[in-house]
Amino acid sequence: MSAHATQSGRALPETWRKPPLIANPFLRYGLMAAVFAYVVWAITMLPIDWARVTEGATRATRIFSGAFPPSFERSGLLIDGFLESLKIAILATVGGVLLSIPIAFMAARNLAPMPIYLLGRGIIIVARSFHPVIVAIIFVKAVGFGPLAGVLTLIVYSIGFVAKMLAERIEEIDWGQVEAMRAVGAGYFSTIVYAVFPQIMPRQVGLSIYQLDSNLRASAVVGIVGAGGIGSTLANAFGRYDYDFALAITIVIVAVILFSEAVSGQIRKRIW
Repeated sequence: MSAHATQSGRALPETWRKPPLIANPFLRYGLMAAVFAYVVWAITMLPIDWARVTEGATRATRIFSGAFPPSFERSGLLIDGFLESLKIAILATVGGVLLSIPIAFMAARNLAPMPIYLLGRGIIIVARSFHPVIVAIIFVKAVGFGPLAGVLTLIVYSIGFVAKMLAERIEEIDWGQVEAMRAVGAGYFSTIVYAVFPQIMPRQVGLSIYQLDSNLRASAVVGIVGAGGIGSTLANAFGRYDYDFALAITIVIVAVILFSEAVSGQIRKRIW
């Protein structure tokens, strides 16, 4: 009997194929057809002004032709904007991480009572619910244009990520160390310091480094709506139709983000 035959005599397939997610072919292809029909319907129902799209293509050609070659003549203005973004990112990371630590302990189900847990989770959900640009618009309206609005925006952004990830790490700790501290009569804060913090510290350091890198990228975005930094410099360049200077700013932003991503990636790899 062939090696590719079963005991019942039926031949096995020569190659293995992953079974489909939906076994019923009628249901599978019917669902694919429904999704395709919905996409076509959504595209046809969108109020797209094709004449305006054609005009936009012409404007885009004019913008790109005016952007080359990039101009670095006003490098002083570019450096000032970048340094302001760096200050915003550092201050927001420090403030966001410091606030995230107690919020994370509040949102850890294994350490916090239910009312505190719900409050901590609620804070995290609210912080994660809005895009940083929306939060930046709110703070620009509240405190005015400038880096303060950017710092406050990125603090909220940092809490949404760091507190959530840190709370999940706290819920995964080895509970035996906590019970050992309690068995010798240690209080709540002593238990937190000597049994919980040593287990979460590597993750905390890694999250802080990652958030600094993320805040540096986000500072360029929120600056476009007036929250300071290199984003404001870029928005002003577009407002003055200085497309060559805008391209120079864009190149610097990409280069700095690539560099920070490489450095933070190596640091996180060594820590984790």
